[in-house]
Amino acid sequence: LLTHFSSIGFWGLVNNAGISTFGETGWLPMETYEKFADVNLLGSIRTTLAFLPLLRKYKGRIVFMSSIIAYFTLGNGIYSMTKAAIEKFCDALRLEMKKFGVQVCIIQPGNYAPSTKIQPPVSAEQIWSELSEEEKAVYNKEYVEERANFFNRILSEGSTNGNEVVDAMVDALTSPAPKARYMVAKLKEKALVFVCALFPTVVMDSVLSYALSK
Repeated sequence: LLTHFSSIGFWGLVNNAGISTFGETGWLPMETYEKFADVNLLGSIRTTLAFLPLLRKYKGRIVFMSSIIAYFTLGNGIYSMTKAAIEKFCDALRLEMKKFGVQVCIIQPGNYAPSTKIQPPVSAEQIWSELSEEEKAVYNKEYVEERANFFNRILSEGSTNGNEVVDAMVDALTSPAPKARYMVAKLKEKALVFVCALFPTVVMDSVLSYALSK
């Protein structure tokens, strides 16, 4: 949570809280899903509701940290789930706040894992040790290692220029005409979003399946 006060009152709220993890759907216990929903989604909603009266009064800005992972997932579906949900919350809020002069912006970073440390490298050994016996009967340890290595490789390829995301946040707060969405990502990442948004689901599934197979 970041807030900004100025001579004209309460101006900006940035909902930046977020946690990430790796794992296929059945690998994660229900408690983990609840924790992620509470931090990544409900946490942002709670702070928004708390400051909404001031934001309406001073015609301020609300900025939410989303991700291009809201459009697709490569092993962290639980994180994608929360980011997709916050995007829909923002879409509703943006339309509702227009009549009050409050602007709502979404920041959609690509892979900035080396900059933010939001997702440290994952350990196949730890993942395997925490799997239920039911999941161990379905997946073997080699598969878990392959998935973990794949995900760690993606993390290592992330950008170290975290200032690019900060610049987008600053523009969302200070620009006379801020964008509804700021996609701060590499060309390859933007291309994936483009395919996901405009092509049939079967095409996107084929693209991601191919990537996972590599």
